[in-house]
Amino acid sequence: MSTRAPHQMPERPVAHPIRLHHALTRIWMTGPGLARLSAVNHSILGLRFMITSAVFFAIGGLLSMIIRAQLSTPHSAFIGPEIYNQVFTMHGTIMMFLFAIPMLEGLAIYMLPKMLGARDLAFPRMTAYGFWCYLLGGSILIIALVMGVAPDSGWFMYTPLSSNVYSPGINADVWLLGVTFVEISAVTMAVELTVSILKLRAPGMTLARMPIFGWYILVTALMMVVGFPPLILASILLEVERAFGLPFFDPVRGGDPLLWQHLFWLFGHPEVYIIFLPAAGVLSTLIPTFAQRPLIGYRAVVVALVAMAFLSFGIWVHHMFTVGIPHLALAFFSAGSALVAVPTAVQIFAWLGTLAHGRPRWDVPMLYVFGFFFVFVAGGLTGVMLAMVPFNWQAHDSHFVVAHLHYVLVGGFVFPLLAGLYYWLPRVTGRQSVYRLSVPAFWLIFIGFNMTFWLMHLTGLRGMPRRVYTYLEGDGWTALNLLSSIGGFILTMGFALVAMDIILQVRFGRRFRRDPWRAGTLEWAQPAPAAAYGFASIPEVTERADRLDVREIGRQLAAGQGYLGFARNGWQETLGINAASGRPDQVVVLSRSTYLPLFTALATCSVVLALLFKVYWAAPIGLAVTVALMLYTAQISGLKEDHGTLPIGHGLALPPHTEVEGSPPWWALVTTLLANGTLFLSLVFGVFYLWLVAANWPPPNVYEPHLILLGLAALALLLAPLGARLALWAARRGRITAPWIAMTMAVAAAGIVVLVLMVMQVPDPTAHAYAATTAAVLSYAVFHLAVGLLFLLSNLMRLRAGFISPRRVLDLRLSRLWLDYTAVTGIIVLAVVVVMPLLTPISGVQP
Repeated sequence: MSTRAPHQMPERPVAHPIRLHHALTRIWMTGPGLARLSAVNHSILGLRFMITSAVFFAIGGLLSMIIRAQLSTPHSAFIGPEIYNQVFTMHGTIMMFLFAIPMLEGLAIYMLPKMLGARDLAFPRMTAYGFWCYLLGGSILIIALVMGVAPDSGWFMYTPLSSNVYSPGINADVWLLGVTFVEISAVTMAVELTVSILKLRAPGMTLARMPIFGWYILVTALMMVVGFPPLILASILLEVERAFGLPFFDPVRGGDPLLWQHLFWLFGHPEVYIIFLPAAGVLSTLIPTFAQRPLIGYRAVVVALVAMAFLSFGIWVHHMFTVGIPHLALAFFSAGSALVAVPTAVQIFAWLGTLAHGRPRWDVPMLYVFGFFFVFVAGGLTGVMLAMVPFNWQAHDSHFVVAHLHYVLVGGFVFPLLAGLYYWLPRVTGRQSVYRLSVPAFWLIFIGFNMTFWLMHLTGLRGMPRRVYTYLEGDGWTALNLLSSIGGFILTMGFALVAMDIILQVRFGRRFRRDPWRAGTLEWAQPAPAAAYGFASIPEVTERADRLDVREIGRQLAAGQGYLGFARNGWQETLGINAASGRPDQVVVLSRSTYLPLFTALATCSVVLALLFKVYWAAPIGLAVTVALMLYTAQISGLKEDHGTLPIGHGLALPPHTEVEGSPPWWALVTTLLANGTLFLSLVFGVFYLWLVAANWPPPNVYEPHLILLGLAALALLLAPLGARLALWAARRGRITAPWIAMTMAVAAAGIVVLVLMVMQVPDPTAHAYAATTAAVLSYAVFHLAVGLLFLLSNLMRLRAGFISPRRVLDLRLSRLWLDYTAVTGIIVLAVVVVMPLLTPISGVQP
């Protein structure tokens, strides 16, 4: 909690703005040349994410032109079926995994600290690691495309098409490993954004005062935390099946291909809203600016987007209406799919009401807002049509679905993204566009898009299936496909003009100082382009943060009149607040530039490549290097001294984040465990799904664990968190802590040995899905105990290095939290192992 600064620590005088600028720049700047590879600053990394995703977007657009060229006429020989399968698979994969999600991540990384009144995100090194994982994972996919071994089973990789039987090469492995590598980036960014929004806001900025864009990104990040683990699990299980023969999806050996679809769409349907919500946040930010009045229904919009997030996770079967779902379930998911239109409508009417009750200014961003309304509403209406089961059965897997998907994603993401581009590009470059190409570019995009995809509704209704590389002349699709292809090339011309317009703005645009749009959010209080440190001092927010006089606030902050208006100890400092009340409660000392994120990502990439090329002996070496680099990173993080309270300005003093309870690392681990828990529940769901639904059950052999091993495993799982508590108790009282940590490490190691023995006693896991799932859940427990052992090893190393004291016990608290989670999930694992042999005799869809 905050206190008044003590007399022996007088408040620092406000520095002259120029001297303050130079002092902060020396601390926050990233060096030139190769030193740019060590960047951890959110502005640099946000731009890198956005530029890299734009490059991938261009590649995906080129692939779409190839698709349209192939389909423009019947019996086209432009490309063959094998290449076509790779092209359409990579088009979808790039647009979904390498463009849409990373672009929104980059926008959030760049904008959020500026909008929330912070100097950076909570974990700069993790942001850098996430970027390098994204770049390397995406590069693996693109190189595979160039080499002719790209994935060719569709961007959704349905089994059994993606199994070894029908995809014997490495094409499917490229997708499974490359996309999982990219998903590491996505999950780390989701954790980063969640914690930063909750903890790193300006003092006084309660959740009710937070700019609406912050709400959209918070909900989106939490959706990513919960939504991505099922896909990561599915990818791991399918890769294990392909590499080692464990039959999770093989119906001959007790698996089920539909398990992949359930796990994929548990991710895939929320992903549509993960893509849409940040774009809607852009609209909710810029529409009030151009309407010249605050957003109508702020609280209703917040409730609507939260409701949309919850509904999106309950209707994944919307994509599986034709696979044989019971009628009662069809009715439930159909109603849920239609119900999601309600929170969407709430947001649309809020935007329309804001425009209707304001004094709208017509500018280029508003052109794309108009395009959004037209395209997205049309896509939403066709979505309601597809939510109706009888129509869905007729249109499923046709070009009608392709058209609907593009109307929702392009209308709901690309048009708002382009509006945000023209709105915030002056914020990035310090220059305003001359708008000589932006207007014709919009009309080319708008006309080309509708010409391309509106006609696909008609080809779909005429029976043209998706994912076909050619068709017959007598099918009646020739004219529509030709016009659709012409529209695709017009659309491409529009995007090319946008790219040219951006280059011209960066090079020749008019310079400005602050707030060219007369906006009311904090990002415009900074000069443009922004300094490396963001804010020279941290503002205090006393009203909703989209109604601020940013020009006056900007002058005050530049003069050092806010909090932390000084440089101290060479630290990169920002303020942490209470997540709910907005009261400042800690000084967060951030990590500085380092090459470690790059090296760690390269080591992680070596593991992926070793698995991809079946060089399995090299994978443990790469994993060991990755773990060693992470441990080393932990050893150079934090503070080695107790500091008590530190002055922050205005007579207040706060402790550093290493000496408080609710610090960002603690919140990060809680968020990570939420993602981990989702993966675990998905795994348990898979076990019981196969028991209930899969053919060829019961299995020929079941595993009945030895009671002694079962008891020893349970004892180790329960004693490990107890040992962590004893170590924490000793550290807080200044007593000897190392023996307790060592004892807990020994217990965890013993638990690993016992669980490994149990895995070895499971019947041949390649023979039946029962044995494979039993080995999988036990391996989950082994893995988490092993990670807990690494936590404890890091604790021991940091204790000896002086990072742990009675006031600084964050490391031990994190270990206790991880081992608590491991104990809970481990006991559930043991219960599943015990219960499954009792259930298998009554399972089953018999062959």
